[in-house]
Amino acid sequence: MSVKKNWSDSTPLLPQHQSQPRSRSNSYFSYSSISLEMTSAISASATDRSVFLGIDVGTGSARAGVFDENGKLLGSSSSPIQIWKDGDCVEQSSTDIWHAISAAVKAACSLAEVSGEEVKGLGFAATCSLVAVDSDGSPVTVSWSGDSRRNIIVWMDHRAVEQAERINSCNSPVLQYCGGALSPEMQPPKLLWVKENLPESWSMVFRWMDLSDWLSYRATGDDTRSLCTTVCKWTYLGHAHMQQNNEKDSRDMEACGWDDDFWEEIGLGDLVEGHHAKIGRSVAFPGHPLGSGLTSTAAKARYSELGLVAGIPVGTSLIDAHAGGVGVLESVPSSDSQPKESDIEALCHRMVLVCGTSTCHMVVSQKKLFIPGVWGPYWSAMVPEQWLTEGGQSATGALLDHIIENHVASPHLANRAASQRISVFELLNKILEKTMFDLKRPFLASLTEDIHVFPDFHGNRSPIADPKAKGIICGLTLDTSEKQLALQYLATLQGIAYGTRHIVEHCNTQGHKIDTILACGGLAKNHLFIQEHADIIGCPIILPRESEPVLLGAAILGAVAARKYSSMHDAMKALNASGQVIHPSKDPKVKKYHDAKYRIFRELYEQQLSHRSLMAQALT
Repeated sequence: MSVKKNWSDSTPLLPQHQSQPRSRSNSYFSYSSISLEMTSAISASATDRSVFLGIDVGTGSARAGVFDENGKLLGSSSSPIQIWKDGDCVEQSSTDIWHAISAAVKAACSLAEVSGEEVKGLGFAATCSLVAVDSDGSPVTVSWSGDSRRNIIVWMDHRAVEQAERINSCNSPVLQYCGGALSPEMQPPKLLWVKENLPESWSMVFRWMDLSDWLSYRATGDDTRSLCTTVCKWTYLGHAHMQQNNEKDSRDMEACGWDDDFWEEIGLGDLVEGHHAKIGRSVAFPGHPLGSGLTSTAAKARYSELGLVAGIPVGTSLIDAHAGGVGVLESVPSSDSQPKESDIEALCHRMVLVCGTSTCHMVVSQKKLFIPGVWGPYWSAMVPEQWLTEGGQSATGALLDHIIENHVASPHLANRAASQRISVFELLNKILEKTMFDLKRPFLASLTEDIHVFPDFHGNRSPIADPKAKGIICGLTLDTSEKQLALQYLATLQGIAYGTRHIVEHCNTQGHKIDTILACGGLAKNHLFIQEHADIIGCPIILPRESEPVLLGAAILGAVAARKYSSMHDAMKALNASGQVIHPSKDPKVKKYHDAKYRIFRELYEQQLSHRSLMAQALT
């Protein structure tokens, strides 16, 4: 697929029509068809059944999936959403997103041959983007442009790097629960940026909300916030509820986990007013039923609403990556699902990779583990009453798209892929296999012996926690062929996998015992991406049975809200199912090769720090 290069960075990136199948990650660099994309996995004709609806808002599209009581996908649909990018600023519209959700829900139900009466529960997942609305629920601009539609600061927006640095210099005790430092992708730096740069907007905002919380509020009218969003992105201390609340006695809880001194110290003391009314006066476990369920307004079958039945239970939301964790964490083969240790102890050996535009690395534990440079420990942020450690890479699918689309051979490669009706990834993988045989290489990974990529083109989220980190490609030549692009693609893919190995090793040295990886998301559908991760990390990678685990995780929220299951974990055990298992290579030469490249990977960052210091000295 060729990509238009003549758009302005301040122009909304609208999806462009393409004739071939979607080929790469779900990043804003890849454009979906302007028409609805719909799939139907199973045609079900039962008239009296219970189904659950999962809704997920990603970076580039809103999606809906309908699941039966066995966790099988009956039908799904996606609808594109608008995005504006202007330098470090990335913005969206909550109105546009709700319209896209409405279209996707109606199409998914139609494909699944499901009526509104059959939907017994629904849940929302979304990126951890920041939404601003006034007292009427209308959008308030967060954009330099003043465009009132643009009321969402997207998760990947890096406008608040300087504010994050100032907040981190305060050394507040809350910072120890996010790896020692806030990322500019979290909400406090973004809030501070708006207050300092858009004072009129700041004075108009009545509610600041994480996107998934806004979706559930829009659906139910209940302003209760999720422990997932508030704990992971807002510095809320969820463990303040440990002694007096548990999931099975779920209710909305008065928000007692805000650290008022922190907000005062960073210059946002006005958010403490009214018992934290603007950022959340009550919180709940993910899956807790909100309000009286879906409101009649949200249920109406107009273009801009959902076309469902009022009163359907709606579960407290999750961030999209965390929904992926819920949708996949129990997806282990039956022979592996009856360990000697307890169910929860077995969970603690697994890490979930949610691989899309970015990659999130999720692992739970029964006790809190403080890991420098890795977010958490977060109590009840994914699996209720368990501690969550969350690593991440800010650009993975987005980075692969960037490497491919900015190479001179990209247009011709995209045309070839389209003519063969395969994705660009599949074509690149074929080129690499042919090159390996032509050069008589012992294994495919060895093709990159002279090319090394440090993948932090959008900073390092974990475990270095350096938003100023830069990407590096070592080993470039004047070769502009498709084969050379394939090698750069492979080296980039390996660099991403070395970053995950760094996160896994760092977590294990700090008390985790990760020995199994579960992967989901768009990149998990690329067999080379998964095999390289297995070889580089050195442990098996399990793929889920269902192709849409984030949607399944959101649907599980609805099933729990409908009281179909007594707990989130019970629902996960019932509705998760394993698919293919990818094992690491047993060839010792492959391990030796990746060990050497991993050493180079680590050295590239040390060299970058040295270069940064030398240039800083030169400019003083």
